[in-house]
Amino acid sequence: MIGVTLQNNESIDRAIKRFKKKYERSGVLREFKARTQFVKPSIEKRLANIKARRRQYKMQKDANN
Repeated sequence: MIGVTLQNNESIDRAIKRFKKKYERSGVLREFKARTQFVKPSIEKRLANIKARRRQYKMQKDANN
């Protein structure tokens, strides 16, 4: 469970902002979306391969600069 305690002299807006950051970083929404749809294993592998290629390209591009 994700929670945020209100600190001294902290506005509610600021606390909500901290909560939203924690929520996004925890990956709850990402996991929910992954569980609601079935993705064939072959498509998962293909997407992982594409993601790895992009990451490799970025690393190589950064290394050259």
